[in-house]
Amino acid sequence: MSDDDYVYDEVSGEWLPASELAARDAVQVVDAQGTPLADGDAVVLVKDLKVKGAGTTLKQGTLIKSIRLTANPEEIDCRHPEIRGLVLRTEFVKKR
Repeated sequence: MSDDDYVYDEVSGEWLPASELAARDAVQVVDAQGTPLADGDAVVLVKDLKVKGAGTTLKQGTLIKSIRLTANPEEIDCRHPEIRGLVLRTEFVKKR
């Protein structure tokens, strides 16, 4: 092992492996019920949502397949047959 493998954590005052510190600092994306989300998950809408610019409403219970996580932990990128480039807030979905 080299000295580069360990990083000083100012919060705990300990030297930790860099991989452990990075994993601890990673932001986790969760749905409306607190369940962790990952790329490729399927989600269901928990309330009706009016979609700006599309002139349509997505109804509660609509299944959204194959989500992608974004840089913002409160938003997910989705595909829907009627709407291109759909971005949903995680507070309005639950994992299926």
